[in-house]
Amino acid sequence: MPLNDERPTSTSTMASEDLNSDTESSERCDSLTSCSDVDYSRQSFTSNSSSKHNSPSCSPPKTVTLDEVMDSARDLSNLCLAHEIVVNRNFHLEPPELPQHSLEKRVKDMVHKAFWDCLESELNEDPPEYDYAIKLLEEIRDTLLSFLNPGANRLRTQIIEVLDMDLIRQQADNNAVDIQGLASYIINTMGKFCAPVRDDDIKKLKENSGDIVNRLKEIFRVLDLMKMDMVNFTIQSFRPELQKHSVEYEREKFQSILEKTPSALDHTTEWIKASIEEATRLMPPAEKSSDTKQGSRSLPGPELVLNTAYLKLLAWDESKGPLPETLVTDEVRLQEMQRSLQLYQTVASVLLIVCSSIGGAVSGLPALVEKLKKMTAVLLEGMHSTDFNMTESLGNVSVHICSEVNKSLEERNFPLLPAELQAILKGQICDITQENNPIRTLVEGRAQQYFRILLTSSSSHRTLPPVPPGLGLIQPELMALGISFVNLVNYNKKVYTPFYVSILKTLLFDNQAPGATPQITQGAPTTPLESK
Repeated sequence: MPLNDERPTSTSTMASEDLNSDTESSERCDSLTSCSDVDYSRQSFTSNSSSKHNSPSCSPPKTVTLDEVMDSARDLSNLCLAHEIVVNRNFHLEPPELPQHSLEKRVKDMVHKAFWDCLESELNEDPPEYDYAIKLLEEIRDTLLSFLNPGANRLRTQIIEVLDMDLIRQQADNNAVDIQGLASYIINTMGKFCAPVRDDDIKKLKENSGDIVNRLKEIFRVLDLMKMDMVNFTIQSFRPELQKHSVEYEREKFQSILEKTPSALDHTTEWIKASIEEATRLMPPAEKSSDTKQGSRSLPGPELVLNTAYLKLLAWDESKGPLPETLVTDEVRLQEMQRSLQLYQTVASVLLIVCSSIGGAVSGLPALVEKLKKMTAVLLEGMHSTDFNMTESLGNVSVHICSEVNKSLEERNFPLLPAELQAILKGQICDITQENNPIRTLVEGRAQQYFRILLTSSSSHRTLPPVPPGLGLIQPELMALGISFVNLVNYNKKVYTPFYVSILKTLLFDNQAPGATPQITQGAPTTPLESK
């Protein structure tokens, strides 16, 4: 809370995830891959430790009561709020706004209008009545006192003396209440507490010395804004302390949810199970055949499984099932990353087609290529929407690209693109929507390769690895997205690795056939793209 002379900083920016927030998060992570988590995972497979955090417990199946469901909902709400404060430095609360024509807003407006009409009617009586006015003054006094620090005794005493309700009631009985004077004192006191962003509002309040009802109404409006400013200032003040203990707090909250709701890891288990199967397919063939000859079953290591699982999130299909429970707090961020990646991949596919079809017209002109990239990204914005016509939009993209290229050729006194070539270019660009389009498949595969390299690289905290061939045109965007994604993964590992270890133990070892000797493979998978 601010001191009497401190004014909280404005927090008027919208809550969003940006690169600055990702950089701050990156500074809290030890590296792009949390080596300590991987080491911990390996040790946990052979450890018999039964501490609460090292081996998350799950109750046997039981009937969940309504109270337990409500408790779990509150824990999840607190968990989401704490997580958002920690990972999003721009997070802040805003006054709730009801939809313009909603029933709730109409009812609220009617009730407020009735109250202010009653107040105005009372003050216009002869002699005036002050019942409603006294209730307002009492509420204003309590609000002003809530802004004070515990040690602000002098100002607290002054407010209580000036807004002494017993004295004001006695004055009201004798028709001697100076309501305008009290309003002026309240406004001056508000000016001592408010954030700089509210200075203009306070100035307007001081200038509005006419209708007392409108003045009181504006006082309440500004007080509501000041309350929100105080809440956001408190969030900013507590964020550094919360960051120090965020991992332990989130882990304990999730453990509490798991104890009350035993099925709270069902989707996470299915997610990891599918990732084990995929990671097994990605393992180097030589290691599989070697282990088979020795009579043992080769299994992917925890690092390989988890990295494969995290990569699946970039192409998550919500229609096939919800996200894992351990990633619910990052659902919005993951959706934004997924949409951004889809956009970047489509832009890269379009530019690759342009460069391969009419490379001579754009070669040596980085400014033109950059202009085509930005134009394509703008025309494809919103491509994730269900009502977005992808084929039509790609057709518009090809028309604009041909127009810009022809304009550039004309400026350099070169012949324009033939109509046949423009038609071929349009057809190739529109074919990107086909599921097995080779350009699209190549770009998506190399994007996955790049993110896998990021997850497995230990030195990229300081120097990011270069993007694979073919993605150079979207390198800045892909690197920024990579930082965001890896920071999200690293933080998730720090919080939920004990839960993942418990699931991996069950899936990899507890379900083994009697006498089988599992062999853990920690190496990274090999793919055809990695040899290019």
